[in-house]
Amino acid sequence: MKKIIAAAAFAATLAGAGTAQALDPENTLYMDLAYGRVVIELRPDLAPKTVARMKELTREHFFDGIVFHRVIGGFMAQTGDPTGTGTGGSGQRLKAEFSKAHHLRGTVSMARTQDPDSADSQFFICLAPEPHLDGQYTIWGQVVQGMEFVDKIKRGDNDPNGIVSPPQDRIIRMQVAADVKP
Repeated sequence: MKKIIAAAAFAATLAGAGTAQALDPENTLYMDLAYGRVVIELRPDLAPKTVARMKELTREHFFDGIVFHRVIGGFMAQTGDPTGTGTGGSGQRLKAEFSKAHHLRGTVSMARTQDPDSADSQFFICLAPEPHLDGQYTIWGQVVQGMEFVDKIKRGDNDPNGIVSPPQDRIIRMQVAADVKP
């Protein structure tokens, strides 16, 4: 009964915030930044294994405290590396789950090397539409609220690759909405 009440409260909160449809709390992440909360709708219909892994890492508090180490203005903000260098991960590579979905502003997608099956825990949020990424990176979510907070993340200074030195903005906490106590 508590889970039903929590889900109803969650849906009412999002409905009051102008979201067109209620989101499933089990497939919604809260990413808290210093600027405010970012709400990410997960897309298990596009990338079921990636979504399952991202929820698993979130529930292990893997992302809590991790910095945005690579941010290119007008392109994307990247995080998910526990070392903060862009070379680390959780130690579990994921098979690519490419789809026909488009990289729009607020799309959340897996970072990877040139090997399509090299994604691990690093991900990026598109700051603008990026059609050249379509079909080449695993899309697993979409920011549905709080994109204005993502826009405030510090950009890489004078680095064409967007490396933020020193990294300053971090994920304070990331949670699956279904796990949040009302």
